[in-house]
Amino acid sequence: MISALPIAGGSVACSVGAMVWAVRGRSSAVFGPSVWRGPRDRRAVALTFDDGPSEGTSRILEMLATHGALATFFPCGLHVARLPAVVRAVVEAGHEIGNHGYNHPLCCFRSAKFIEADMERAQQVILEHTGARPVWFRAPYGVRWFGIGRAQRRLGLKGVMWTAMGYDWNLRAEAIVERMAGRVSNGAILCLHDGRELRTQPDIGATIEAVRRLVPLLLERGYKLETVSQLLCPTT
Repeated sequence: MISALPIAGGSVACSVGAMVWAVRGRSSAVFGPSVWRGPRDRRAVALTFDDGPSEGTSRILEMLATHGALATFFPCGLHVARLPAVVRAVVEAGHEIGNHGYNHPLCCFRSAKFIEADMERAQQVILEHTGARPVWFRAPYGVRWFGIGRAQRRLGLKGVMWTAMGYDWNLRAEAIVERMAGRVSNGAILCLHDGRELRTQPDIGATIEAVRRLVPLLLERGYKLETVSQLLCPTT
């Protein structure tokens, strides 16, 4: 437990490092149940998108549909309320919807009450506009904090991080594809972004082009593109 970590003398650096890992480490479950990859015994991966929906999400849906690929989208509740038709199209296309908070807050140093209220507001607006109740939660910026575990339990959510991050908000398409292709393996959860935090009409051109190249590349390598639930809870 974090409270049991030493905080004096030469142990300070270890304590800080442990807290950083607890907050941001992809395999950390200190602040609530969380996963970062699926089983390695199947040639399948989960492609995920954070921060949407945006005005460019429909382009991504078109490319996924062309290849019969499924994905999981972690939208911000604010954008769900702003572009409800887009998020409905995500669900109608067979993709999975997760919870990414309402206002994309950086949760560290926030109160448990604030965190739970933001998560619950996102849960409600997604259900209202799509009829789907998310079962997965991805913390904004991947930052977990005190109170998230309790909120997850109450809202029926489980945390999910990622195996590989595309850094598609500041890399060019070719660099995004190279990065993801070099880190993919059986059970990988890949993270891209169909939005840019709370910005309206964001430029996600690099992401769109990366998806255009990455999806057929993964399929050529024999990977099946599944939702997070399909990857982590296969039925066969």
